[in-house]
Amino acid sequence: MSKVLITGTAGFIGFHLSNALLERDYTVVGLDNINDYYDVNLKYGRLQESGIKKDSLEYNRLIQSEKHQKYSFIKLNLEDQDNIVELFNKEKFDLVVNLAAQAGVRYSLVNPHAYINSNILGFTNILEACRHNSIKHLVYASSSSVYGLNSQMPFSANDNVDHPISLYAASKKSNELMAHTYSYLFKMPTTGLRFFTVYGPWGRPDMALFLFTKAIIEGKPIDVFNHGNMQRDFTYIDDIVEGIIKVLENIPTGKDKISQPSESVAPYKIYNIGNNSPVKLMNFIEAIEKSLNRKAEKNMLPIQPGDVEKTWADVSGLINDLRYKPDTDIKIGVGRFIEWYKSFYNIK
Repeated sequence: MSKVLITGTAGFIGFHLSNALLERDYTVVGLDNINDYYDVNLKYGRLQESGIKKDSLEYNRLIQSEKHQKYSFIKLNLEDQDNIVELFNKEKFDLVVNLAAQAGVRYSLVNPHAYINSNILGFTNILEACRHNSIKHLVYASSSSVYGLNSQMPFSANDNVDHPISLYAASKKSNELMAHTYSYLFKMPTTGLRFFTVYGPWGRPDMALFLFTKAIIEGKPIDVFNHGNMQRDFTYIDDIVEGIIKVLENIPTGKDKISQPSESVAPYKIYNIGNNSPVKLMNFIEAIEKSLNRKAEKNMLPIQPGDVEKTWADVSGLINDLRYKPDTDIKIGVGRFIEWYKSFYNIK
């Protein structure tokens, strides 16, 4: 079975993906810099769940999991070019999934350099390492944020995405352009995945579901932006992971030109991974309230800079190419998250 590098494995999606690939008998090397963008205890908790102890971690040292024979982890920055090169040369990966990135639309307004360092410089290092090590397939995280001011619904992978409204979105659009360049010049297979509002157990504390759940349990008001007139194509984590694996195992050849310019013969693809079913923000909050059996006190606020009113994923690419469509109902997904949240934080 193939050997896979997954960057961002102390993160939400990377943690779940590594576990799923291990169950399928892949050999997995996880990488993360464990930065403090959000509570590092949650990141260490994910690593602990995967058999990597906090006190065993040293920068740029590969640690063997105590739970999984085929899983090891290294604490490393994507920007660290020399050690990234050394890691690729030593480990001889077959496949790479790059999920590590500086996340968050709103944070990009206050700390733009973090996005350039991780999402641009770091991604360049990954591209170069893949190029020089004959990686069979690079799959990387993009985002629904790239659609920016696009008003045509649902968002299609064929849509023009030249009008991002946050630096985070611009960095993800840049990743897609950079990947296409490497695919075209070096015939290196790459696939970008535009994720739509991922949620579920072990989710990020800066996301709405986590913030709302925490506040409601603590009896504090929740901030509801755009006075509740928002819709999001919420996508459950298990659906995201299943989509990533199907994409990873479907290496683009460049022979089909769907979603590519007519003159391009690059082994390059872009997919949306979303639930294809937008949920109104107020209905989302209602699902949380019902699962907690508590009402939320709502602080209604205007829309924030960088936010869009609605997201909706056209997933015809996944359906046509891979016969796959995410479908977890929001009530089921929210319930699973809250069950995990209560367990993790020992809430009775």
